[in-house]
Amino acid sequence: MNYRHEPPVNFTLPQAYLDYRETVIDFARRELQDDVITRDAEGTFWREGWQKCADFGIQGLAAPAAYGGQQDELDVFRSVVAMEALGYACPDTGLVLALNAQMWAVQSTIALFGTETQKAKYLPGMVKGQLFGCHALTETESGSDIFTLTTTAEKLDGGYRLNGGKRLVTLAPVADVAVVFASTAPERGKWGITAFLVDADSAGYTASPNRKKMGLRTAPFGEITFENCFVPEENRIGKEGAGFSICNHSLEYDRCCILSGKLGTMQRQLEEAVTFAKKRKQFGKAVGEFQSVSNRIADMRMRIEISRLLLYRLASLKLNGQPSMIESSMLKLYLSEAFVESSLDAIRIGGGNAYLTDFGTERDLRDAVGGVLYAGTSDIQRNIIAQLTGL
Repeated sequence: MNYRHEPPVNFTLPQAYLDYRETVIDFARRELQDDVITRDAEGTFWREGWQKCADFGIQGLAAPAAYGGQQDELDVFRSVVAMEALGYACPDTGLVLALNAQMWAVQSTIALFGTETQKAKYLPGMVKGQLFGCHALTETESGSDIFTLTTTAEKLDGGYRLNGGKRLVTLAPVADVAVVFASTAPERGKWGITAFLVDADSAGYTASPNRKKMGLRTAPFGEITFENCFVPEENRIGKEGAGFSICNHSLEYDRCCILSGKLGTMQRQLEEAVTFAKKRKQFGKAVGEFQSVSNRIADMRMRIEISRLLLYRLASLKLNGQPSMIESSMLKLYLSEAFVESSLDAIRIGGGNAYLTDFGTERDLRDAVGGVLYAGTSDIQRNIIAQLTGL
């Protein structure tokens, strides 16, 4: 059999996707270059940048065309290249994270599992940048073991009464609606978890102010508490007990796209490191000629290539509707840890300047650390991979 003319695997993206990536890069370079250093120091969310993304069509990547989106159906590859481009050209990593948090944990959940009424009520506003949505899952005693959550939803005539609380919720301080996971049948464990759309103006719904944190400071994080909060039955997503399956499905999309931005940032870091290593002179020659520096450059390049292969493989599986739980975990584990390592290498190569706030490199490192925690910690990903490998 001759494979010379028809390779069994094509590693090249279609030109339409490559062209779209360049379009997003051009947009980000024109419109998303504000004073992120000041906003990072103040922990300020850039609403104007959010709206610019909506006007360009970014949020529309995660909604069907019938509700204002870009495509008739969700195109995960188009979304991946868009997020990769934003991560490359937009210095505000927190904004990119916040966009992904709404698009894949909220919009895609509604688009894939919501009723027609729910889609019509929430998706157009989110696509236009007029509504903010958050994904409320983590609790004080329910982090990695997310399905031991204690927030309850008691069935009443016409709806449910929610009691409990959520924490570490991206966009909680500004959200107009939350996708909330609560137990309607605690005795059934994870099979008793149900998903709801809860409007932020509902009686008994309270969101905290923005919480200060190590990195990703431009993405608002906070808590939500529910005290006898009534949710109409029409705001339930799917059937009672379907929350476990809905959450797992949305997390696969979330991990696929939320990490695409990190890949783009790693590419930018590499290019900046190469430029610096060629220009910076020490002991009469460019620092890139020293093996310790060139080895770090090589490691940064290897991490990018491996991450991209894992990312595109996962995107291909999602595009074709194939199971991808282990691939999702492998991507989340590898890319998040690779981003931390490459950020450290970028600082080592850049030296003292890279340690200063004005140069932005130290912000990349602080932002990178969060990636080994959100959407499932590295330890949990290793547990999942080992279990699905046969242990």
